[in-house]
Amino acid sequence: MKLYEYAAKEIFSGAGIPVPRGNIVTSADEAGETAKKMGAVVIKAQVMAGGRGKAGGIAKSSNPEEASRNAQRILGMSIKGLPVRKLLVEEYKKPQIEMYIGITIDRKSRCPIIMASSEGGIDIEETAREKPQKIVRMHVNPLTGIHSYQARTLAYSLDKKNASAIADVITKLYRVFTEYDCTLVEINPLALTTDGIFALDAKMVIDDNALFRQDAKEEETGSLEELAKKRGMSYVGLDGDIGCIVNGAGLAMATLDMIAFYGGHAANFMDVRAGADAEQVKTALGIVSSNRNLKAIIINIFGGITRCDEVARGVVEMIPEIKVPIVIRLTGTNESEGRIMLGKHGITMASSTEEAARKVVELGHTDK
Repeated sequence: MKLYEYAAKEIFSGAGIPVPRGNIVTSADEAGETAKKMGAVVIKAQVMAGGRGKAGGIAKSSNPEEASRNAQRILGMSIKGLPVRKLLVEEYKKPQIEMYIGITIDRKSRCPIIMASSEGGIDIEETAREKPQKIVRMHVNPLTGIHSYQARTLAYSLDKKNASAIADVITKLYRVFTEYDCTLVEINPLALTTDGIFALDAKMVIDDNALFRQDAKEEETGSLEELAKKRGMSYVGLDGDIGCIVNGAGLAMATLDMIAFYGGHAANFMDVRAGADAEQVKTALGIVSSNRNLKAIIINIFGGITRCDEVARGVVEMIPEIKVPIVIRLTGTNESEGRIMLGKHGITMASSTEEAARKVVELGHTDK
């Protein structure tokens, strides 16, 4: 479960990690009133999407009037398809140095890994790609937890003069990571200002399997991921133009790889999971086809628990609403029945993942 920035900062603050004073608002007037009390502020859209700054969803405001204008503009925005309904208005802290600190799980080593970089304020993926030497990584034994020397070593790599304060933040951030059963905690940037060290942004993702013991309520976001999750499916949006519907994470990875092999670019990862019925398939097609950039859809189903005829029925019922070509590969339980149903509607069929990927790239005219 992802937390909004303001919710993550509340947890950070409770753990002793310095964050700017802030207030959640839902109107331009409230933003103006908050700015009267704080002076210069930053208006930040609260949506479950990255790239808020590039989309215009973050704005510095020097006075209450400017804060109201910026709040009015941002509240009318939609960022990556998500409407902005609430804003975080927080006091402006001018960064002198911007750093990055993140903690996640390294599956290969089966333990937490802390990543730190002196190049904060930008996507860590960009730093890893352009300047990998700027990222320091350190594994933590989950049984013993983080040692003080580890925190000091990481802090020293970021800023020698303020290593003590940074080490304190790292130690407290690791405590948040473990106590809240997180799969990710991130501060980007952790900034040195004239008032000290502050977490100017915050990201937290709690393991869904641990929600039963966490006092964290999932808020409605209206996202496609949330809609899919409610129907027992998994959806991850990507930046391509070929929709991908499969049953099973392994098959999804293989399908995405094959699409890329033939020069295509997937628009998403949609796993309807084992046992999907016609209604789930219809929901999956509705979610995937809502992408305006879509040029084609590939459906790759291995019918074990999932019945191929159920999948076919869901596809047939959605055909009138789908405006792009569909390529389907069905194999397994009730495969013949499913193929007969789809054949009556002229849908392109494939006998293998490779063939389906090649055909969907050709039909979608995806640039190679």
